[in-house]
Amino acid sequence: MITASDFIHPEDAAALEQLESIPGFPTFVKKILELGLEQMQYGINMASAIRLSPTQLPHLYNRLPPICQKLGIKEPEFYLLMDPSPNAWTFGDTKTYITITSGLVETMTERELDAVIAHECGHILCRHVLYHSIANYILRGIDSLGVLGACTIPIQYAILYWYRKSELSCDRVGAFITDPETAAYTEARLAGGPISITKDINLEEWAKQADAYEEIRTDGLWNKALQVYAIAAQTHPFSAVRVREVLKWAKTDQYKRIVEHLNAGTDTVRCKTCGAIVPDSWAYCKYCGEKLK
Repeated sequence: MITASDFIHPEDAAALEQLESIPGFPTFVKKILELGLEQMQYGINMASAIRLSPTQLPHLYNRLPPICQKLGIKEPEFYLLMDPSPNAWTFGDTKTYITITSGLVETMTERELDAVIAHECGHILCRHVLYHSIANYILRGIDSLGVLGACTIPIQYAILYWYRKSELSCDRVGAFITDPETAAYTEARLAGGPISITKDINLEEWAKQADAYEEIRTDGLWNKALQVYAIAAQTHPFSAVRVREVLKWAKTDQYKRIVEHLNAGTDTVRCKTCGAIVPDSWAYCKYCGEKLK
């Protein structure tokens, strides 16, 4: 059985720890939840999007259950919104649902579509949905109601910082369900790039641009400040960074073990010492030597 810990990016974990340690954060979350915005957004989605099911566009709906089964999560509600922009999102802590756009379906190959749906399921597996929903309330201007106050501005920026880092974890889930290259190519496809161009992108060269960006970002205090300002209100990391991180993870033993044992369809257990997922038939963990039986 896999868990969120198999996919959580270290920067996601660190950002979440920092976020939850901010004084006043629990009160901030409580205030937002008291507004009842989740139910409002659920109603809007129900009325404006098409709920997918075995009897409603089954060729799209049927992509979701196998992914949920593989990840071991409860199947969320699944919607299609008629919107030409390629996009997808997961929303709602008590009534969780995934919405994809018609633009996404039209733009992506079937495998790329699976990668995006898996990415969204990753937010459920990694328990991101509550804070993601709060971040989206912030972006949609709920503070115009005057209920949060100026003192919560640092919290608002902190939750958006964590939001960006959480995307790196879910890119890993998309890579696991499909493959790392497909997960990486979806970055170009989500930007609207046609497959006639994106199919020829050299992913390794693209990933190197993230390293070049890092040199720019860290070149002096002023450049650091400018780059923080440039990305502070964004919910997603830059594409080159996401490509680099998912390709880098694909080269780790962690990724190889997950794919090897979970795609094999064999019963597995988790080593209590090193955390590796190993076949249930093993008497000893070959990674750390711990006795399993």
